[in-house]
Amino acid sequence: MTTTTLAVLVPLLPFLGAVAGLLLGRTAPGFVRPLAVLPTLAAAILAVLVAVRQGGGKAVDAATQLTPTGSVPVDLALHIDGFAALVAVLVGVVATCVQIYSTGYLREDPRYPSYAALVSLFTSAMLLVVYSGDLMVLLVGWEIMGICSYFLVGHYWETPEARAASLKAFLVTKLGDVPFLIGLFALAADAGTFRVTGVLGAVASGGLDHPTLVALLLLAGVVGKSAQFPLHTWLPDAMAGPTPVSALIHAATMVAAGIYFTARLLPVFAASAAAMTVLAVLAAVTMVGSALAALAQDDIKRVLAYSTIGQLGYMAGALAVGDRGAAVFHLLSHAAFKALLFLAAGTVIHAAGTNSLTAMARMRGLARRVPDAYWTMTVALLALAAIPPFAGFFSKEAVLVAAEHTALGERDLAPAGAGWTVLIAGLLTAFLTAAYALRLWLRAFRGRGADAPDHGRQPIAMTAVLWVLAIPSLGFGLTVTRLGDWFDGGDLTPTLTTAVLGTGLAAAGAVITYAVWRTLAARTPAPVAVPHVAHPDAEAGLVEAEALHLPHPAADPADPGRALLGPLYGPASDGFRLDAVYRAAFVRPVLAAASLVRFLDREVVDTYVRGAAGSAKGLGWLVRRAQTGNVQTYLSALLAGSVVLAVVAVVLANAVAGA
Repeated sequence: MTTTTLAVLVPLLPFLGAVAGLLLGRTAPGFVRPLAVLPTLAAAILAVLVAVRQGGGKAVDAATQLTPTGSVPVDLALHIDGFAALVAVLVGVVATCVQIYSTGYLREDPRYPSYAALVSLFTSAMLLVVYSGDLMVLLVGWEIMGICSYFLVGHYWETPEARAASLKAFLVTKLGDVPFLIGLFALAADAGTFRVTGVLGAVASGGLDHPTLVALLLLAGVVGKSAQFPLHTWLPDAMAGPTPVSALIHAATMVAAGIYFTARLLPVFAASAAAMTVLAVLAAVTMVGSALAALAQDDIKRVLAYSTIGQLGYMAGALAVGDRGAAVFHLLSHAAFKALLFLAAGTVIHAAGTNSLTAMARMRGLARRVPDAYWTMTVALLALAAIPPFAGFFSKEAVLVAAEHTALGERDLAPAGAGWTVLIAGLLTAFLTAAYALRLWLRAFRGRGADAPDHGRQPIAMTAVLWVLAIPSLGFGLTVTRLGDWFDGGDLTPTLTTAVLGTGLAAAGAVITYAVWRTLAARTPAPVAVPHVAHPDAEAGLVEAEALHLPHPAADPADPGRALLGPLYGPASDGFRLDAVYRAAFVRPVLAAASLVRFLDREVVDTYVRGAAGSAKGLGWLVRRAQTGNVQTYLSALLAGSVVLAVVAVVLANAVAGA
């Protein structure tokens, strides 16, 4: 088969698996798991073949016109360059791991068939975004992901947390999608085409008439989809969904779509210095703010959620300084270790019966209960903290190197101020990232108190996936630095300056956190009881659903995050109260307007409607009362009416004559 045919099959197979899974979920439940895993696995294998054939060389382009659409046609087009080929492999591998993991994690869930089908559809939509060479077709995959995220985040719809989180994720991302859609039309109007190659050609020839307006409109959609400040608040709340869904959204789909889209159309953004500066500032605020918030979270998944926001900030920062190679490198690296972190966290939650780090800190021996999760999560946290030689070190250093080159004026794709902004924020975030990564590890696996519950080994489907993802988390960085042809031919190796600064700050963050933890632990007596937790002998997904209802224990005085943040701890734990700002600025005015409309509808509009109905009813009552059946009454009324008409006629005649 040709490369084009293979590429068409990559998003098509998960889509067909989703359709078959929905159709056969009730009638033939035995086929649900094979239909969930095999099409996604096949798509991953085909994506690898496409990547091998593409080879990081000339992009593969193919197109066919769907239907005439006027002056700006919409084509079913493919555009597969080195970035697209690698990201498709990433999506296929992570989605396959999530599907395999879910067969064990949700093995007793009655809604597993619809869940698995939605995951397949989610995967297909992201692959469509990755391979699409037409912006309108890309938009289809973009919107399908939003719909799938709504249903998957709300999987445990019985809980108010899941219902609220799914609605919030949908509305916040749609808030960014509206200007995004307008930006796509404005871009097509300037370029005369929706084709990616045509748009890039128009940018190269200076054909964009409104580059700043277009870039800022598109940036709104990217900020919403990739959870960047100020539209990031939906992502931590989305942790109410099942852990495998969190792994998929945070690693390979949804949030990665915005970064990938910006990388693909980076010349459009680079055509406006204002847009690049805005992107740099947003990335810097996102990085630092999310790292501070992660250091104050008690829910293990919310720590990882804020971590994802921060790492996406690194990717956006790389794009803001004009280096899409560094951005995609960190996207690929982050996907491996973040998927591993979430899936390992799911195993830990199952073992502990709670998602509270404070509760885990009061359990002794949790690491012995889940050795696979313990060791693989340790690898992933080292990669997250950018400790060499783990994958995160090389990709994060690539971002810092790109920022350094721009700050020193060695690159002219972005203003030097954008480079300094990203560089300083990136170094500070490296310190904070190591601090919250070590805090999570200490509180989850170095608890004190009663023994953690023991319910035997985890299903092989869950543990095997962890070790598969641990491989790229460890060795991916060294491999990619030798694949410069796949990344615009750029040099992704660290420089001495950024390596020393970045690693030194990360080591300092870890050392300070550990010293604070040891000091607090020595001063605080070990707890004598473990707080109430969900029953660990149940299926993992049911444990997680039950854990959503459990209150988190009181604040732990031995929490190093509280000591490190000081007065910032309270605001950081609440996401700097940005949700409260949104409630005051947007939610309450909208609800007040809705109440006013409801009042006007009920008291004004309905009053007229009821008055009209009452008038007709009263008139009918009068007419009915007049219908007595007495002929004499009718004749008397007729005579009286004739007299009245005669009098009126005489009066009117005199009035006319007098005039």
